[in-house]
Amino acid sequence: MTENIGVKLGAAPGSRGRTTIADVVVEKIAGMAARDVRGVYALGSGFARSMGSMRERMPGAGSGKSATRGISVEVGELQAAIDLEIVVDYGVSITDVAASVRENVISAVERMAGRDVVEVNITVSDVKLPDDEEDEGEERQRIQ
Repeated sequence: MTENIGVKLGAAPGSRGRTTIADVVVEKIAGMAARDVRGVYALGSGFARSMGSMRERMPGAGSGKSATRGISVEVGELQAAIDLEIVVDYGVSITDVAASVRENVISAVERMAGRDVVEVNITVSDVKLPDDEEDEGEERQRIQ
């Protein structure tokens, strides 16, 4: 006798089995999509970026973490919710940048991960001023 195990014989190979997508995968997709938007200077708060850059300089510590800095997700079997913390360039329309980030992230996650994105919450934690780069360079010299 043949036992029915819940799979129709002749079913499409793509429907046999289950695909699980880790949260970090969706975090990386969302991060790349957000960074592609003009006006996004960085992801994460200033403090998180500072600590991350120090951690990345230490041998064997924290490599790859910058790809998901400032991003948290909840991923289910069918849906995903995403929280982003961004720093925008001075002079851009924050509402336009946030709308573009939201659109890019939703499109990328739905296309690549096959999850319906139910929400993308964006926190703008800082604005990158034109003279900030000079200050950062001076601080780095003092720290070294």
